Amino acid sequence: MQARARQTASEPAEAPASVAVAADGSTLITPAYWAEACKTLAKRDRVMKRLIPQHGSACLESRGDAFTTLARSIVGQQISVKAAQSVWDRFAALAPELDAEQVLRLRIGDMRAAGLSARKVEYLVDLALHFSEKKLNEADWTAMDDEAIIAQLVAIRGIGRWTAEMFLIFHLLRPNVLPLDDAGLIKGISHNYFSGEPVSRSDMREVAQAWQPYCSVATWYLWRSLSPLPVAY
Repeated sequence: MQARARQTASEPAEAPASVAVAADGSTLITPAYWAEACKTLAKRDRVMKRLIPQHGSACLESRGDAFTTLARSIVGQQISVKAAQSVWDRFAALAPELDAEQVLRLRIGDMRAAGLSARKVEYLVDLALHFSEKKLNEADWTAMDDEAIIAQLVAIRGIGRWTAEMFLIFHLLRPNVLPLDDAGLIKGISHNYFSGEPVSRSDMREVAQAWQPYCSVATWYLWRSLSPLPVAY
């Protein structure tokens, strides 16, 4: 990620704008900066000016549950949004409340039958152990910058930089995360800015200069440009 992007991204996110309850009973939190971000992006970037109005009032949402967000990110690694949702639905059906303690009580065979690979099962168990044994400093995350949180999370098996970046976007609602290794972002930039031609990391950074300090928001709209199904973790 570009140095400038990291400096801005390190600032803690603003307080959530609103809290709602989803159809499944989960809490949904939306970021306070969304309207200002959309206004700024539309003013600076011709692609954002075209994409943003296409999605009405839809915006980034956090479920307010750190374990669930990280678990969904692990499930979604290297598969499509649609496939990830299908696997997650089967996995979540294994327990009434899919928290760390319940995951540790699940049978490996049942988790594999839900569509999880052996490696992802191992990753989910390790993640559950970290939460169960309180190895993560959740109370400190609000005051920590993005890179410090990434460093803490990548110590968990199965969580690399991409997964940690999804956590920053979807749980902590950090506004300026640029996930350069994300396949959807790469494809979205290629399709919307380079007529489908392959793009380099340098190309992506150059495009993202106009998005500062709202790279997370621009990334979300590029994901939506590829699929009507909202990305969620």
